[in-house]
Amino acid sequence: MGLIGGMARTAVVAGTATAVSNRVSRRQAGRWAAQEQQQYAEPPPPQYAPAPQYAPAPAASSADDTLDQLQKLGELKASGVLTDAEFQAQKAKILAG
Repeated sequence: MGLIGGMARTAVVAGTATAVSNRVSRRQAGRWAAQEQQQYAEPPPPQYAPAPQYAPAPAASSADDTLDQLQKLGELKASGVLTDAEFQAQKAKILAG
């Protein structure tokens, strides 16, 4: 094998190495681009946990509420703000509701 054969062999090896290196670089760049795209496509993870959802507080019993309304209504009648007819009408609404 002469000088030209050795140079040809070196050229083939160098060309193959360059082609492989370029292919590896392109593949790696493609992977990085895909990772970057995926990173921006997904919403960022929350920094704080969401507040726990609690059930609403139980409402006051309707019997207590009805009693309070009737007492206030009686006070209004006693103070003269409501007439007897108005008192009876409001009382009927409270007891029906």
